[in-house]
Amino acid sequence: MDNESQKVKMGRKKDNDWKRRAGVVYSTSDTFDYNLDGESGMDTLSPQKQNLKVMLDKKSRGGKQVTLVEGFIGTEEDLKDLGKLLKNKCGVGGSAKEGEILIQGDHRDKVLNILLEAGYKAKKAGG
Repeated sequence: MDNESQKVKMGRKKDNDWKRRAGVVYSTSDTFDYNLDGESGMDTLSPQKQNLKVMLDKKSRGGKQVTLVEGFIGTEEDLKDLGKLLKNKCGVGGSAKEGEILIQGDHRDKVLNILLEAGYKAKKAGG
């Protein structure tokens, strides 16, 4: 019997993503379950209650321009879903993490229109 089937047989499969365990290296306790503090109580606000800012950013990016969407309040999964929607509609790459969505290139107007059509409260920020 392999290790994976033993965990399933015990009735609980642990989340072993080492990047999310911030400092916990090893535990000898069989009942130890790491509690992720940031995700337990955070709910995603509805699109009408979000206050998103769409801006152009060039800092620390080797001179490349990115469209930055700030102010998202919610879970990382919902943030990534919104980022995926924006990347697909713009036809470019990017990333979504830590409450920010980065879209490669200058797509401020297009991103703003997509967010407004989806029901988000969004506005342009910066110069």
